[in-house]
Amino acid sequence: MATPEFIVRLREKIGHDPLWLVGVTAYVEDADGRVLLGRRADTGEWALVYGINEPGEEPAVTVVREVREETGVDVEPRALVRVRASRHLTVYANGDQTQYLDLMFSCRLAEGGCAEPRVADDESLEVGWFAPDALPDPLAASTRERLGALAAWREAGSAAALFSLDA
Repeated sequence: MATPEFIVRLREKIGHDPLWLVGVTAYVEDADGRVLLGRRADTGEWALVYGINEPGEEPAVTVVREVREETGVDVEPRALVRVRASRHLTVYANGDQTQYLDLMFSCRLAEGGCAEPRVADDESLEVGWFAPDALPDPLAASTRERLGALAAWREAGSAAALFSLDA
């Protein structure tokens, strides 16, 4: 997985100091209610598609790009599910420290687009559609948490994004 060039340039200036980044998560569901997941190359865990927003890029565009880059599937963002700031500092093997603001989107397949998932980059080992009651193992803890947020959003009526008011 290549580090985005803008992060490489920032790291030249700030070293391993904490870096605040905007990330997006895509919950993609097909007409049969199956969920699109990828088995991540870095952890071996199955997860929703997520990625980093490029400077100046609209978050909805990031979602479309990330899903296409990682799975080959074309999607259309339909709703913002949740806005959430990470409470913990992620420290990577090289010492880089990062925190994320995650924007989670509910997406559907793009009309006339590709719906057949395939490994489309080096970030995924496998990709596929899974019934919600038959998700693969190991499933990333972050994906379990995000699926819980999606359920809460749906239970609340799906009319507005979920916001955390915890300090």
